[in-house]
Amino acid sequence: MAKTHYKLIILGAGPAGLTAGLYAARAKMDHLLIEKGAEGGQILLTDWIDNYPGFPDGISGFDLAEKMLAQANRFELNSLFGNVVSMDLTEPVKRLELEDSDPLTCNTLIICSGAHPRPLGIPGEKELAGKGVSYCATCDAPFYRNMHVAVVGGGNTAVQEAIHLTKFADKVTLIHRRDELRATKILQEKAFANPNIDFIWNSNATKIQGTEGVEELHLKNNDGKESVLKIDGVFVLIGVLPNNEMLPLDILKADAGGFIPTDLETRTVVPGVLAAGDIRSKEVRQVINAAGEGATAVLAAETYLTNLS
Repeated sequence: MAKTHYKLIILGAGPAGLTAGLYAARAKMDHLLIEKGAEGGQILLTDWIDNYPGFPDGISGFDLAEKMLAQANRFELNSLFGNVVSMDLTEPVKRLELEDSDPLTCNTLIICSGAHPRPLGIPGEKELAGKGVSYCATCDAPFYRNMHVAVVGGGNTAVQEAIHLTKFADKVTLIHRRDELRATKILQEKAFANPNIDFIWNSNATKIQGTEGVEELHLKNNDGKESVLKIDGVFVLIGVLPNNEMLPLDILKADAGGFIPTDLETRTVVPGVLAAGDIRSKEVRQVINAAGEGATAVLAAETYLTNLS
């Protein structure tokens, strides 16, 4: 019979989960890392990462994920591709229900389920998703060679992806609801210096129109004035929502946004359950702090297991 109980289960293989897996495997813990998609999480959607220590020339998101996985595998990471659909955290032994296999149990659980792009929620967005509406410039930029595209957002991801899009599109218009960007100054400077990026300030997207693809983006500025932007594509980059559909949010005392609160050692309110990476309730969501939280969570899990015996 296949093994169904582990001292530690790690849910999710983004930067937090892969780092947790590395620490658990290197410590020879009885562990299992579960991922339902591809290892790497959201960094697979990032064209270039310039601020991860150890890579002075930067590194692509895909390559960084590959290196993280290879390092964990060097210590014999135990992993499984599977989809956890629900869990019971009310008992000392936690139970995870999987979509296509037997339930698994564990003494400690590290939740690294991450987050996904936030949609605009406007007419035409859902209907034209994949037909000109995108949430990943790294994935879809090559489809827009010599075209005009819009980027909605003002944070690091939006500005970085707008810069990336100029490698393909003739013109990129960045639309932000405020009168200044939220991105770091160095990214702002790069964007303002790029002749192929225009800016529309104090405006919100209200509707996306097109027949077989995106043709128009309707805007309303903060004074109520409406306008229409003729474009070939829209990249929606306005933040993230938690991947929490499998989590008992009431028991974990999730915040108003559905993210999981923890203490400084990544411990949740449920003994033996920890959370790391973008699923945590926090202000800063970067690869480096996700990795640090993954390491912290394993060390906290080790302490918990030691106190059990």
